[in-house]
Amino acid sequence: MSHCTSCGKVRHQADPGIRDMKTVFSPLHHLRSVKTELDGGILIEPHEKPSRVETILARVKSQTLGEVLEPEEFGLGPVKRVHKPDYVEFLEHCWADWVAAGKPGEAIPAVWCGRGMRARMPKDIDGRLGYYSFAAETSISDGTWEAACASANVALTAQKLVANGERAVFALCRPPGHHAHADLFGGYCFFNNAAITAQAFRDQGYQRVAILDLDFHHGNGTQAIFYDRSDVLTISLHGDPDLAFPHFLGFEDETGEGEGEGYNLNIVYPPGTPYGVWSQGLETACERIAAFQPGALVIALGVDTFEDDPISFFKLKSADYLSLGKRIEQLGFPTVFTMEGGYGVDAIGVNAVNVMQGFEGKKHK
Repeated sequence: MSHCTSCGKVRHQADPGIRDMKTVFSPLHHLRSVKTELDGGILIEPHEKPSRVETILARVKSQTLGEVLEPEEFGLGPVKRVHKPDYVEFLEHCWADWVAAGKPGEAIPAVWCGRGMRARMPKDIDGRLGYYSFAAETSISDGTWEAACASANVALTAQKLVANGERAVFALCRPPGHHAHADLFGGYCFFNNAAITAQAFRDQGYQRVAILDLDFHHGNGTQAIFYDRSDVLTISLHGDPDLAFPHFLGFEDETGEGEGEGYNLNIVYPPGTPYGVWSQGLETACERIAAFQPGALVIALGVDTFEDDPISFFKLKSADYLSLGKRIEQLGFPTVFTMEGGYGVDAIGVNAVNVMQGFEGKKHK
């Protein structure tokens, strides 16, 4: 056993000779299987679809990464520690309300509260969709609520395992979460799994938690949730928001406010960024995390930084994710990986598992 000075807890350490990493995965992710995404002015097959995590799961198994576990049920209490109760209630009933209103397709927001308008929640379902969203690409259909709850349970199960002594656990979440604000959905995200995980650590006595977001897109929801807090350090490496979603957060002058001033770091890169440049930002992030000395580390892992990802513009290669994982392991903190982005390429499985193998010091089979 060792005493965790930063969280004030006694932590049971796993045998350092055991290098397997558990993966938590819920088959309920399949319940979210929307058919439409608004892209380029037309409805297309969504980039965020069930095959994404099935490809990763197949790679986890083929590489014998470690045991695959189904999540426990935690209820909505931990979710409501991060998300506003009225927003959670909206998500629970959105699809039923949409159907009851006689809408023929999937629920897609089409109106928002713009500048100079009143930020009040309408009674009509179209208005409520706009009130609780920030983007139109994320449609809702039957099963979205159940899948979002299951995804949060995946993250919370991984957090529980790490709190109980696992060195690191891979939460294979779907839908992803890092774009979800306390009361906004968008960017394929409904519940912010990384934020829920970090808050669970805090609620269990960990004095400081760090979140490192490695998705190509800025973790706007995570930043917003913790922006005025000094107990959770948030760092995001991502594509220039002048050129990439979510556009309206993620700039380098956003450093936190109030008690949170200095506890948010955005590291922004232009199109065509290779690992040699991107990894400099990773090193900066790791140095900040080491100085912060968190009791636990949450990695919001997107592999849409890959050179062939269809909706991104970085140039990381599959081998780079091994180096990435190794650098995170060198920090030495108990770690939960929550799965975020990565789209449209078979290499998503290789890339995600490479991070875990780099962390564990394993070689490909």
